[in-house]
Amino acid sequence: MTIRSAMPSDYELCMALDHSVSTEHVWQMVVEERDDSQQITFRPARLPRSTKVLYPRSGESLLQSWRLHSAFLVAEWEHMVVGYANIREETSQETAWIADLAVNSSHRLRGIGSALLNAARRWAIDRNLRRLIVETQTKNYPSIRFLQKRGLTFCGYNDLYYPNQDIAIFFGQTLR
Repeated sequence: MTIRSAMPSDYELCMALDHSVSTEHVWQMVVEERDDSQQITFRPARLPRSTKVLYPRSGESLLQSWRLHSAFLVAEWEHMVVGYANIREETSQETAWIADLAVNSSHRLRGIGSALLNAARRWAIDRNLRRLIVETQTKNYPSIRFLQKRGLTFCGYNDLYYPNQDIAIFFGQTLR
């Protein structure tokens, strides 16, 4: 496997990847209002059956996100693009923000996502950034578990964040 900087010719290959996941769990958001306070809780909830979760961005929305990147890394497996990480540098917050981290469904569980995440960390450290943040959907439980297992912790959410109106949750890690 090779991780390298993407070229514009890789965009179409990345677009063709199967970004969907199957899951039996989601992170359910519960909002409780009491007098002058509001409590928001996220908790794993088991679904009645396995469901397919589509990626929250597609087509022009993905391309627009990729065009705003500070770094766009692709993973090659046997000379095929099988995954990518789209990273923005938020200079004022000294943060690397991974908006898209995707591995083709047929190549998951082979260390490709971990290699992309590690390459993004190295990219951020090389720029002397202090924080790494990754976004994902509350419906993408496999991604949530992936990030938690790699030491990132929940650090926030944004309701109706994605073009499809899904909730985004954010996981972060201090780099220095």
